[in-house]
Amino acid sequence: MASKFTRSNRTGWMMAGPAAALMAIFVVLPFLFAIGLSFTNQRLISPNPTQFVGLSNYEQLLGVGVLTLAPETDTTGAVLRDADGKPSYPSVRSFTRNNDQYPQYDGMREWFSFGLGDNQVYVLGRDIVFLKALVNTVIFVLVVAPVQGGLALGLALLINQRLRGINLFRAIYFMPVVVSIVVVSLLWRFIYDGNSGLLNNLLGAISLGTIPRIDWLGNPGTALGAIIAMSVWQAVGFHMVIWLSGLQTISPTLYEAAAIEGASPWQTFRYVTWPGLRNTAVLVLIVITMQAFSLFSQIDVMTGGGPLDSTQTIVFQAVERGYGKQDISGGSTISVVLFVIVLSISLIQRWLTREKK
Repeated sequence: MASKFTRSNRTGWMMAGPAAALMAIFVVLPFLFAIGLSFTNQRLISPNPTQFVGLSNYEQLLGVGVLTLAPETDTTGAVLRDADGKPSYPSVRSFTRNNDQYPQYDGMREWFSFGLGDNQVYVLGRDIVFLKALVNTVIFVLVVAPVQGGLALGLALLINQRLRGINLFRAIYFMPVVVSIVVVSLLWRFIYDGNSGLLNNLLGAISLGTIPRIDWLGNPGTALGAIIAMSVWQAVGFHMVIWLSGLQTISPTLYEAAAIEGASPWQTFRYVTWPGLRNTAVLVLIVITMQAFSLFSQIDVMTGGGPLDSTQTIVFQAVERGYGKQDISGGSTISVVLFVIVLSISLIQRWLTREKK
């Protein structure tokens, strides 16, 4: 006869079973398929049979090379210079196109370059667009994670008070979270409009017309920053609620003891509030990181990855290649790479924030 504990476990599994089955069908199983497809040349619609290509998709995606070129010289050994007086260097294409002497650079393109003494160092890549997407995503995460987490904590501290009408402020701060991200992106696209956008009109009114109008989403130097600002504003309310739930688990007696000891507000936060938010901070940090790496909707609605690939992201590239270009194997490879990156960062974050004995 089954014990009470066994019956309780059986009931729990029966209740969790439908959700677990749906996750397995729509999350786990497709990801396993993605891993398998990343080792093939599968396309969405193609008359050619699917072939196993091994790691060639990963090599194409992550292939990077470094090419160092010395300045060109004449027969006397003098450095040749252009019209501006700058040293002339051999063409990079002469090394990346049909060069039997340097087969490792074949098919690569210039990613970026920098000077090193008299030499010029070129960093090459097989898939420049994906490398730009990777860098843009990392920049987005590095900026959004601390800024969004810090602002959310500040808002949580402000509304964690017993004041008249405080629930109204909580609702206002949380309101952008419940609005569809597509709707928010459309609204902010109008705000960022280079001709008649609200932001340009506001800056022009404040500066009395001295600040020129900026095409925030059409300028490669401002497009990613504009999306970062919008994304922080849109999701800060969600993390504010998580911080607030953590603040309300801290015992009021600890604050009373700190007040009796004459602790300043900063000392109270440092020695009472922050230690009590340790587990909440770990959760917020991991959630923000995962959400930041999944950046897609804002890019799709506001810029489409442009201008000049300045707002390409990993998820946008995966969708664009898998469905836009019908390259299922390429999109699957990007998805697997993203999974490995996010998993590695999450494990590192968890290790760094672990309880130390």
